[in-house]
Amino acid sequence: MSSSENLNTIKNRDLMRMMGKLALPIAAQSLIASSLSLIDNLMVGSLGELELNAVGVSVQLFFINWMLLFGFTSGTATFISQFYGVGDMKSIKKTTGFGLTVAGGIGLMFFFVGMVFPEYVLRIFTRFPEVIELGVVYIRTGAPCFLFLAITQPFTVALRATQQTKLPLYASVTALVLNTFLNYVFIFGKFGAPALGVQGAALATSIARFVEMSIILFIVFGRKNIVAGKLSEYFSYGKELAMRIVKNALPTTINETMWGLGTSLYVAAFARIGITAGAAIQACNTISNMFSLAAFSVGDAVLILVGQKLGEGKPELAYEMSKKMVVAGLIIGAIAGVGLIAAGEPLLSLFEFTEEGADAAMKILIIYGALMWLNLYNGIHITGTLRCGGDTRFAMFTEVGTVWLIGVPAAFITSLYFGWPVYFALLAVKSEELVKGIILTKRYLSKKWLNNVIKGI
Repeated sequence: MSSSENLNTIKNRDLMRMMGKLALPIAAQSLIASSLSLIDNLMVGSLGELELNAVGVSVQLFFINWMLLFGFTSGTATFISQFYGVGDMKSIKKTTGFGLTVAGGIGLMFFFVGMVFPEYVLRIFTRFPEVIELGVVYIRTGAPCFLFLAITQPFTVALRATQQTKLPLYASVTALVLNTFLNYVFIFGKFGAPALGVQGAALATSIARFVEMSIILFIVFGRKNIVAGKLSEYFSYGKELAMRIVKNALPTTINETMWGLGTSLYVAAFARIGITAGAAIQACNTISNMFSLAAFSVGDAVLILVGQKLGEGKPELAYEMSKKMVVAGLIIGAIAGVGLIAAGEPLLSLFEFTEEGADAAMKILIIYGALMWLNLYNGIHITGTLRCGGDTRFAMFTEVGTVWLIGVPAAFITSLYFGWPVYFALLAVKSEELVKGIILTKRYLSKKWLNNVIKGI
């Protein structure tokens, strides 16, 4: 779009092409990442429901770490996308450097907890000693992933926010292929390797994450990407820029972390119903993520494209673009939900479920599929519209409030007090999405989120 843009120059075809150019590689990368989890769970699940449950509760620590990283780097993406809109590459490198600083601290903290205190973490999510015993081995073996992701994620966000979404995809494809092969080798003991079971899955993931990080660093520095720079360029961020980023990124970090903790507590509540219920929810979360994470790429595209226009000082154009993208997101969400339900039975047949587990899992997938459009609508506003304009505090209070005041109490009351089946408990938890959607719609229509966060820097 040119400098002479106005509301009348926006063509649906052009906007959808731009959105697709950004969203499709992000969707493919998300699909690959979730496929990696699916393959892990399929291979471990073939060992039995105990092993699947152990991995399911163990990965909650990795999930919370990921949400922390995602939350903070999403806050930096707001600045990078707006700096890119005005061509300020120097500030993009400073913002990336600040992201690396914070992500490195997060990675070191989780690595320490994973190596020293894994059993205490696992006791939050399960009451079964045999599950904890397997989980400790998984977490300690996979702990190096915390350090690798602390480097990979800030650079991935910088590449995406500068509209280079295809490049991180190459690293993810390599990681998927390598992780699948190494899972086969280490879980089942092929090509002379010992059969390590659950530990083998964690070892394979650690190696794949290291290779992924190495490829990202080669893409940035080996090929002299536009976000590449000297160490002094990354870490020369001043106090003013750092404080502005923190002001914007702190709510997104709290938002994603508290959302991650809340959804992990859903798993904890459902897993306490029994090993079969825990295995069913773990398998369904993995399958559902294949569809929802890919669909959520629309939110990333909104952040990048609409954020760029806000950085250029064109709020009304940004708003008109966002309306068209939200509608496209609703359509994508509905299609993804139908696809999830249609693919549910064939995908679940790949797991070694009891008859009771298979029945519960299919009902869970139907709930996920039927509400996919609503999940995506809320996600577009939380990670896209509100975040691209720096309205992160409102997004934080909305998401955290609905999850912790509605979702978490509903999960534990229905599972532990009323003793409902896992699928009915899940349906009660999903009521928080409806409340969230009403609040977010009102905020979006108010246009209070249309802010230029880099003005005056």
